[in-house]
Amino acid sequence: MPPALSRPDAWPLYFPPARAEAEAMNADARGADAPRSPAPEAPPAEAAAPNWQRTLFLMIGIQLGMNMGFTVLSPVMPLFLPELGVRGEAAVNMWAGVLSTVTPLVAAFASPLWGRVADRRGRKLMVLRSCFAIALFIGLMSLAANVWQFMGLRALMGVFAGFNAATISLVASQVPPNRLGYSLGWLSTGQLVGTLIGPLLGGFVADVTGSYRMPFVFTSGICALCGVLALVLVKERFSPPKAGASKASLLQSFAILARSPGLLPLFVVLLLAQFGVQAVQPVVTLYVQQLAGPVPALATLGGLAFSVTGVADLIASPFLGRRSDVLGYRRVLLIALGGAALASAPQAFVPDYWSFVAARFALGLFIGGILPTANALVGRLAPAGDRGSVYGVTASAMFLGQSLGPLSGGAIAATLGLNWVFLVTAVLLAANLAWVWAKVPEVR
Repeated sequence: MPPALSRPDAWPLYFPPARAEAEAMNADARGADAPRSPAPEAPPAEAAAPNWQRTLFLMIGIQLGMNMGFTVLSPVMPLFLPELGVRGEAAVNMWAGVLSTVTPLVAAFASPLWGRVADRRGRKLMVLRSCFAIALFIGLMSLAANVWQFMGLRALMGVFAGFNAATISLVASQVPPNRLGYSLGWLSTGQLVGTLIGPLLGGFVADVTGSYRMPFVFTSGICALCGVLALVLVKERFSPPKAGASKASLLQSFAILARSPGLLPLFVVLLLAQFGVQAVQPVVTLYVQQLAGPVPALATLGGLAFSVTGVADLIASPFLGRRSDVLGYRRVLLIALGGAALASAPQAFVPDYWSFVAARFALGLFIGGILPTANALVGRLAPAGDRGSVYGVTASAMFLGQSLGPLSGGAIAATLGLNWVFLVTAVLLAANLAWVWAKVPEVR
């Protein structure tokens, strides 16, 4: 008889209860908060790959490395702009905003196309395409002679971006359906750890080398290494569509969302969630300055206000992802959206800096449950053969929110004041909760 720990169900700290238990708990829980219409059956899912755990943890590591590479450039890019001919504080601020927006904006239009390719050629291929293309274009950015060349390379990177969507699609196609929330929760954790480490590493590389171009070279190397690891170590079980199978167009990819119960509402959920989270990014440091006054360590205090949300997200994402496999994805998504709305509103009225930090930490605990559970719902509701297309389209929603959120947050702050950005974010999250309650079904 094999030892007890050879069964995944015997690992309570890492895996949720067995599927039968999860379904029983869902049946008991689906009363007060279930939609009035019967919960739809999820489309037939692809069977889990035999090596799904190995694939999952490899992709968590690659996700960490790629997102670390993305954010290495965050503290460096505004300081690099004067070397590209940008003069004056106002011009630097303007170009920093434009350059931060152009990549996700272009990626929003490119992602559905890559999603269709993933369904026909395989999801691993899309991970490799993204890793090596991003490595190439970031490496070329280190050679840019002016800001227009730099912006062109940022736009080209957006065309070939979509790494996170490709990773989610790959993992969702390999793991068992009743481990999807758990898997995407850990994938989100890898992404978050990378984004926490990246800015610190970027500033360190720039300071040690004395060059603002070297972080781009360093980032290019990290992304290329991640691509090599994915190429050599990650195995995908993929069955190409049969000859003569329909090859849906971009418009048909959106039609898949429209005709699949719950998917179109989730497009809106992901857009609003990303928009609300990103809207506060341009004003956090300014708000810290308003609360703390003229202190010498303003940059450090601002960084702490950013990082504490990420730390809380890091703590909560695996737990909420694991619980969503048991309690139901829709229920955990409602809890996460409600908690995030309640944690956002008080930030507009905090009396001092440390109260603001505490509210940001509380926000992170709930933010950590939004994207993993929403993406798990997408994976369970999407037809198995069109999962790459669906994740490509929903990635467009996140890219749009990522690009439009900071612009809107800055405009709200300039028009109404810094406090209003947090109130508007709370209203958006509350509206998102109402939308999920009314439109998004729980799957069986």
